[in-house]
Amino acid sequence: MPESLPPDLVALRECCERFARDVLMPRQAALAAGQVDEATVRVAVTQAARETGVFAMTQPKSFGGREAGPLALTVARDTLAGYNTGLDAYVFGPGPGVLAGCDEPLRSLYLHPLLAGEKRSGFAFTEPDDAEHFTRAVPTADGAFLVSGRKSYVTRGGDADFINTLVDVPGQGRALLVIDACSPGLSIERRFETLDGSHHVAFRFDAVRVPGDRMIGRPGEGLPRALGQIGDTRLAIAARAVGLSRWTIDFTRAHLQSPHHSGTSLSAREGVRLRYADMRIRTFAARSMVYRTARLGEAGANAINEGSACKVYATETLGEVVDSAIQLVGGKALTVGHPLERLYRQARALRTAEGASDVLRLSLARGDLDLGKGVL
Repeated sequence: MPESLPPDLVALRECCERFARDVLMPRQAALAAGQVDEATVRVAVTQAARETGVFAMTQPKSFGGREAGPLALTVARDTLAGYNTGLDAYVFGPGPGVLAGCDEPLRSLYLHPLLAGEKRSGFAFTEPDDAEHFTRAVPTADGAFLVSGRKSYVTRGGDADFINTLVDVPGQGRALLVIDACSPGLSIERRFETLDGSHHVAFRFDAVRVPGDRMIGRPGEGLPRALGQIGDTRLAIAARAVGLSRWTIDFTRAHLQSPHHSGTSLSAREGVRLRYADMRIRTFAARSMVYRTARLGEAGANAINEGSACKVYATETLGEVVDSAIQLVGGKALTVGHPLERLYRQARALRTAEGASDVLRLSLARGDLDLGKGVL
């Protein structure tokens, strides 16, 4: 639990708190005031994170990284999100993702440049609703593949140098192929932005020729590898959600205890106290389950189902906590640009990212009823 961390993780939490106060908050303020642009902030935050050592937590030791475990990453993400600067994405270095453990030539062509920040990747997992079939990779006589199909919701795909793409190899199963973004036949169908401000693209693959040595692993391994990456991301989202819930509670507490035109602070009203108490109860429960799941992962347990449970509960808790905060703060919290207005949009989007809540509920039920997986 958050209150029973070993000394090294307590030190990490204190380091992240200093980083948020000394690096992230001042730059957030400068960005909001229009004094700097986002690109300048990204460079400054990344450089400071490198110097602090937080940047390398998501990178393998074999590449000079710190390769932190699930618990350390949960501590860092929860702590940084507790300041709600919106700059968390620039703090951690790119991890290997589905390229972890890959062989040559993938290591030299893609993994090394990715970890060094020289190339950017996209992850093409989801077909659009109107797709005629799953994206296919048909083998050719010379050992290459011809990829045809469509993928959507590729986050930051428009800036990617290569796309890790989940495909179906007829008769052999699902596989992951690394496809260069400049490949002939690969095109962007459309670019779009979701309500939280995230940018995505939809790709079309028209007989894109991909060399056979661009496959990660073997046919049949694609879906487990993809789900493994998504599982790690779900716990990361949950950790961020509980940090944002804590920030929301702090923001709401300050509002409730401030002077009110009635002469008595809102915190003295029973109805307000009941709603505020529920915010704290849900956040306490969400944070506890996230840290427990991180400890399971730290011990080497298969915590995919628990990570899904955390993602569902923590993001839905964040949505309810922010909604309650808006009720307590009042109409000004719905003004465009208000911290709660921005967070409300983010919270709604997080409930869908890396698996919508009801999809994960069905997966959890299958994991227990059909596969006997998961703990309580």
